[in-house]
Amino acid sequence: MRKLNLIVVFNEGLDKSLFCIRAKEPYKGMYNFVGGKVEEGETNDEAAYRELFEETGISKKNIELDHFMDLNYFKYGNNLQVYYGILKHEVELKEEKNKLQWVNIDNGLLDIKKFAGNYNIIHIITQIKSYLKNGVGIDKY
Repeated sequence: MRKLNLIVVFNEGLDKSLFCIRAKEPYKGMYNFVGGKVEEGETNDEAAYRELFEETGISKKNIELDHFMDLNYFKYGNNLQVYYGILKHEVELKEEKNKLQWVNIDNGLLDIKKFAGNYNIIHIITQIKSYLKNGVGIDKY
């Protein structure tokens, strides 16, 4: 299976997540998490940090990523690895190909005409929020 990653970046206040506006298909013009392909010879974690830095300028010193879950799309031959992290401090974003934007975490994420992934975005955010509240006890959630 082809390995891909998505990286969910939360701001310090945990009320916004970083999205790119896709410049190409699939989901051209829609909001999506940053991420990309795992290259041959690199670990999954290395790929997540590399993609995050390439697309946003956010480095390992700014955030600690946690491999949260995988979504396997057997018919498409894709293994989608979902990582998340909370920024340690505010950073200046550096766009690569896609425009970047902080988006409020609310029910607006349900708009499938605006957000990619056929409701996967709200599912992923909800699962991470639940883990942060119950798994590590972050009172914000």
